Amino acid sequence: EPRYAASPGAQGVRVDLTRTPTVRSRFEALIKAALFGAAALSVATTIAIVASLLFETIDFFGDVPVFDFLFGTKWSPTFQGEQQSFGVLPLIWGTVYVSLIALAVAVPLGLLSAIYLAEYAPERVRRTVKPVLEVLAGVPTIVFGYFALTFFTPEILQALLNIRVGVFNALGAGIVMGLLVLPTIASVAEDAMSAVPYSLREGAFGLGASKLQVSLRIVFPAALSGIVAALILGASRAIGETVLVLIAGGQTPNLGVDPRESFQTMAAYIAAQARGDIPAGSIEYLTIFAVGFTLFVLTLALNIVSIRLVRKYRQVYE
Repeated sequence: EPRYAASPGAQGVRVDLTRTPTVRSRFEALIKAALFGAAALSVATTIAIVASLLFETIDFFGDVPVFDFLFGTKWSPTFQGEQQSFGVLPLIWGTVYVSLIALAVAVPLGLLSAIYLAEYAPERVRRTVKPVLEVLAGVPTIVFGYFALTFFTPEILQALLNIRVGVFNALGAGIVMGLLVLPTIASVAEDAMSAVPYSLREGAFGLGASKLQVSLRIVFPAALSGIVAALILGASRAIGETVLVLIAGGQTPNLGVDPRESFQTMAAYIAAQARGDIPAGSIEYLTIFAVGFTLFVLTLALNIVSIRLVRKYRQVYE
C-alpha cells in the first residue's frame, strides 16, 4: 500500500516512498566496482611479482645452498677465469653502505629544509621552493647518475676537495643519491609539520617559548609520525635506487668500508645482468631472481618496521 505524508492541519498527500534505482545510484555502483577492480588488480599484480620471484629463487636454491648464498663473502656468479661464488653479502653490504652515505646527506638537509619551509619561510618563498623540490624529485635518476660520473666526482671530489677517488666510487654515488632522496624527505616532512594544529604553537608562544623552541620541541615531536614516514620513504628510495649507482658507483662487489672504492648494490646488479644476453634458466639467470627476492625481503622488513614506528608515535601524539 502507498504511504501518506501529511502536515498538521493539512490534507494527506500520497507519496510513494518505494526506492527505485536511479541513474546516479547505478553510476555510483559502477564507480565502486571500478575502484574495487583497480585495487584487486594491484593486489593480483603484487602477488604475481612475488610468486615469479619466489619460484625462480627456489630453482636457484636447488643448485646453490642457502647458507652459502646468505653468508658467503664472495660474489662471482659468472665464469671469468675463476670458480663461481654466490655469497650475496657483498651486494647487501654495498646496498646498505651506499644508502647510509645517501641518508647521511639527505636526512639532515631534508629535515632542516622541512623545518624552514613549515615554520620560518614566508608564504611567497614557500609557494616557490616547495614546487621546486617536488619537481627535483621527478628528475630521471639517469641524469643524477651522469651528473655524479661526469661532474661531481671529477670536478668536486677530485679537483675541488682533492679527494683521491676512482672514477666509480661509493662516495660520489652516495652523496648525489642523497640529493636525489632529499626532496622526498623534505616534502613529506614539511607536509607533516604543516598539518600540526596551530593551537599548539599559540599555546607555546603564550608560555613564552621562542620560535626555535616551538619548532623543535612542539611541532617536531607532534609531527614525528609523519617525519618517521618521510625518513623510511627516503631510505626505501635509496635502497631501491638502480641507475644512479650502476652509472656512478661501479660494479664491484665489495665488503670494504672505503667510500673511495667501487661498490655494487643489489639493484645495480639486477640492472647490469638483465640485458637479455644471459641464457634463460642458467644459474646466472637465476641469480637475478634470487638477488631480487633478497632485495624484496629487505625492503619489506624496512616497511614493517616503519609501520610499527609510525603507529607507535601516532598513538602518542593524536
